[in-house]
Order: sequence, then structure tokens, then C-alpha cells
Amino acid sequence: MKQMTLAVSGFESHGKKTRKAEFLAKMDKLVPWMEFCSVIDPYYPKAGNGRPPIGLERMLRMYFIANWFNLADEACEDALYDIPAFRAFCRIDLGRERVPDATSLLGFRHLLEENQLGAALFCKVGEMLLANGMKLSGGTIVDATIIAAPSSTKNAGNARGPEMHQTKKGNQWHVGMKVHIGVDSQTGLALSASVTPANVNDSQELPNLLHGNETRLYGDSAYIGQKEVLKQCAPKARDFTNKRASRSNPLTDADKATNRRKSQVRAIVEHPFRPFKTLYGFANVRYRGLAKNANRAFALLALINLNKWGMPLTGQVRPA
Repeated sequence: MKQMTLAVSGFESHGKKTRKAEFLAKMDKLVPWMEFCSVIDPYYPKAGNGRPPIGLERMLRMYFIANWFNLADEACEDALYDIPAFRAFCRIDLGRERVPDATSLLGFRHLLEENQLGAALFCKVGEMLLANGMKLSGGTIVDATIIAAPSSTKNAGNARGPEMHQTKKGNQWHVGMKVHIGVDSQTGLALSASVTPANVNDSQELPNLLHGNETRLYGDSAYIGQKEVLKQCAPKARDFTNKRASRSNPLTDADKATNRRKSQVRAIVEHPFRPFKTLYGFANVRYRGLAKNANRAFALLALINLNKWGMPLTGQVRPA
């Protein structure tokens, strides 16, 4: 067996900065740690006579790693021991201290869930971006995506999750929940979001996705017939939802061409959904219950907005 070199102690001569490390270095600069901590601090345990709490920012960094890399609490703890880039991001030196255990991360996650702080972080990012020069176009695109939940009843309760319901999309039935979002039609910035069981119709959440100053509303055919909602919630908005065909009233060629033009704009709404479901792995629910998964959804949307549009918050100019 060959003798080991000092590389095992961190003195590598042939190291390489991985994409994972590059991503974490980027997000370390983009995340407004002070502002995020100020949102959570009123609810976070304070030092007293007992065991002192782990630093708030460190727990937040650990929580973000769990979300970015789709890790369970125990897996996140193990990953911090295994991966130096994760420890560097969380400012952990194993020569001085241990990694916060899975139980600490669980307690922190429950704190965020119970106080709806994922939604508060999402709102904080939006406020900061708008305060730092982000301009909205006046057009809002609305859409929803299904997050699948286990359909099996082979568990202790012999039942599905009570808050997860089924819905039919095309010819296929899905069990789970829906994440509804409204995005700016030019930038793709996620402006609003809500989480419901999967059986809630997309159009029912429209009032919760409008900010009121829209001049145009884009949506697929699920949002047809919402003139009264628009009149009450966004009186200046024109309806640009796609027309729907029926047996007695098929679409004309002109209607199809108009729908295609609208769909080219609506495609922007998929930009937040891609990292949400594909890169960060939130295509399936991780936790039991709507509130826990909703908290994760809001936190991820906040981080997605930061990843794409957060550069002005660092004092830098986004390249054209």
C-alpha cells in the first residue's frame, strides 16, 4: 500500500473548484444573510440558563444546503461531514467543533414551518429586489404545477396523506399538491405564490397571485372566464389567457395563431419551475402535510429569485 501524502489533511496540489463549490460561493455572496436573519431572529431561541443555541446564520446555511441538494435532515448532517465545500459554506471547522446534528436541523425547520417564515423570506426577497431597482413590466403570467405525493396506502395508517388529494391532468390521475405562481412577463421574477391540495382548480387561486397593478394577464386555458376576478383584483388588466376549443366551437386558424403568440410569452413562467423541480428536486413532496411542504416551496422560490436576480443586492450590476 502506498504511503498517504499530506493531501488527506487538506494540502492538495491538484485540487479543483467543483461546480458545487462554485455554486455555493455564488450564493454565499447573493443571499442577504443579515436581512434573512432579522426575519427569523424574533422567533429563534435566545441564550439563557440552558444549552446555548447554535448560531442562527449557521443553521440557515445548513437549511439552504438541505434544500438546494434535496437532502433529508440526517443526510444533510452526513453530507457536511463528507463534503468540504458544504462545511466551508456553513463556516464549520471540524478541528474546533462538530457539525450541527440532524435533530438541530429538524428543530430549525419546524421553527420556520410553524411561523411561516419560508413565505416571509420569499416576501423579503421581493421587497429587496424592488427596492434596489427591479422594474416590473405590468404583465403577470400565472400557472400551477403538481408536486406528487405517495399514492400508496401501505403505511401505519393505511391511508394517504390527509392533505394531499388527487387531480386529473390529461388522461392521468395525480396525487399530491399544487404550487401556484405569478411571474413578471418580462423578467420571469416570481412575484407571488400559493400552495394548495392538487384538487384545487388553478383559477381559484388567481386572486392570490395578482398584485393589483397588472395591465396584462397571461395564463393557459384553465384561467378562462375570470373577468370578474380581474375586475375586482386588477381592474387595469387585459385578459390574455389562451382560448379553449370545444366540440361545438373549435378554434379558428386565427385563434390558434393568437394562442401561439400568447404561449411564447407564457413560456417564461416555466423558468422558475425548472430549477424548482429539476435542479432542486422538488418534484415530489418530502414531508407529510401541506404546511411543511409549502414552507419549503416558498423558501426555494426565494432562493431561485436570488440566484437569477440577486446581483444588484451585492452592489454589482447584472451583465446585459
